[in-house]
Amino acid sequence: MTLDQIPLGSRARIVAVDWSLLAVDEVQRLRALGIEPDAEVTVAHRGVFAGRDPLAVQVGRMTVALRRAHALAMIVEPA
Repeated sequence: MTLDQIPLGSRARIVAVDWSLLAVDEVQRLRALGIEPDAEVTVAHRGVFAGRDPLAVQVGRMTVALRRAHALAMIVEPA
């Protein structure tokens, strides 16, 4: 399943990221923020509009806003 499918408030472990779906600068930013395989994340908030953007996830003590396109590139499993 992809990160955008995880229920609100649930924890997940990133299994893989398809970096080829993202722009090079986005890849660098996400990696710098700790979005990598084996990282544990918690879905903290979802946007309320049709696209449900942005998606806010907690990585450690940090909250990171992601576009749905970023979340679609991340394969996760429940933690």
